[in-house]
Amino acid sequence: MPVSAPMPDVVYKIVPMELWQKAQEAGVFKGAAIDLSDGYIHFSTAAQAVQTARLHFAGVSGLLLVAVEAAALGEALKFEPSRGGDLFPHLYADLPLAAVLWEKPLPLDAAGLHVFPEMPR
Repeated sequence: MPVSAPMPDVVYKIVPMELWQKAQEAGVFKGAAIDLSDGYIHFSTAAQAVQTARLHFAGVSGLLLVAVEAAALGEALKFEPSRGGDLFPHLYADLPLAAVLWEKPLPLDAAGLHVFPEMPR
């Protein structure tokens, strides 16, 4: 069994603004369509988020980067091999909004790439 890196303090979710607004109205985030299909909510670490945006959200505007306190998710947060064998955070539960540290827009630059805010690890 591979040795895993220490759990990051913060994990990140890229979410369309409209979907996040609905989650705030509902008081919980159940996931985007891919999350619902896969049975868990996909997150990224700070080191993975930029590539996640490039691969899965290229050129998409109207997105938010949501920072979540990893420890607040408890045992439902699992780090599992995914893209390139890298361990990605997957949440096997709804995301309680109380675990959210902040949310910030992910604007596009002139080249169509997302501009990320500073992301604590």
